[in-house]
Amino acid sequence: MTDEPLSFSPDQFSGQARIFALPNLVMFPHVMQALHIYEPRYRAMLEEAIEDDRLIALAVLAPGWEQHYEGRPRLRSTACLCRVATHQRTPEGTYNVLLLGVRRLRLVRELPPKKLFRVVESEILDDESPDEESPAAAELQQQLLAAFKRAMPKIPDAYEQLDQLLGTQITLGMLADIVAYTIDLDIEWKMRLLAECDVFRRTRLLLEAIAGRPAATIPRPFPPEFSAN
Repeated sequence: MTDEPLSFSPDQFSGQARIFALPNLVMFPHVMQALHIYEPRYRAMLEEAIEDDRLIALAVLAPGWEQHYEGRPRLRSTACLCRVATHQRTPEGTYNVLLLGVRRLRLVRELPPKKLFRVVESEILDDESPDEESPAAAELQQQLLAAFKRAMPKIPDAYEQLDQLLGTQITLGMLADIVAYTIDLDIEWKMRLLAECDVFRRTRLLLEAIAGRPAATIPRPFPPEFSAN
């Protein structure tokens, strides 16, 4: 297993995103996602990333992708730029990878197919927040915490772990992304949350999504692996 530095600065990104496209996984900044990479095109993509900037974009396939999966099916316009945190090559030549979400991306224009994998010109989308230290931000954070606790299944020690997570003084934007990744919402809700850069609007949208969801278990381990970077 090879560990990589997790720190990220936008000037490390060339603007050309290597695309790992999946039909039903919406990745968010600040959390980690494990993947098993076995398709030749994605193995080539990972190997180039490891030798270069260690950056890969997790994108979501648009509806209708099933008929064109082996080609270049349409992508949704917002993706998550990720840094390779760890990678391990198996004896079969496949890879086990842990990715850390670092920034939102707007996918602008796909480049001609000169490589096995897809490359898309992209722009980093920065969070917008009037003031994350304001009373309004603190109130939204408490509302989100309360809504998330109500939505959580009765996992032993989960409330204590959530309080400990908040004790790390993460920002409202980070908390919203961690909750949006963790909780069971349909893909359309998650894409709306990924595309929303205004932290206050994103949090209110997430509160609306949580309020409207049926009671269900949370499929991802809680708390998810996350990073303050």
